[in-house]
This record gives sequence, structure tokens and C-alpha cells, in this order.
Amino acid sequence: MQNNQMEFGIEGRPANNSVALRRGHRPHRARWWFAQMRAVVNTAMDWSPAPPARPEQVYLRLSR
Repeated sequence: MQNNQMEFGIEGRPANNSVALRRGHRPHRARWWFAQMRAVVNTAMDWSPAPPARPEQVYLRLSR
């Protein structure tokens, strides 16, 4: 797992042009990113659904 801060570019430009322009670097980063996301999904805990809410009694005040 990577504990470094990620940097994102502004206005569609990469944060570091020299790194982004190297050929072959982007596919490697994409593979790494999706591998990390698959690992997160695979290690996620299963949650049981919340119990149904109790019925709410509503009083209608009708005046004549």
C-alpha cells in the first residue's frame, strides 16, 4: 500500500510533465492503481443490512 500523497494536475495538465510524458509509465501506473482497488474490494468487510424501520404513526388534524 502506498502511503504517499497523490498529486493531481489542474486544468487537465499533469502535475509533473516529465513523468507524464514518459512512454509506458501511464499503463504501469494504471495497472498498479486498479490492482490496489481490486485488493481494497477483495478485503472489504461484508455488512449486514439495517433492520427495517419501525412504522411511524401519523396524526392528521382535520378541522371543520
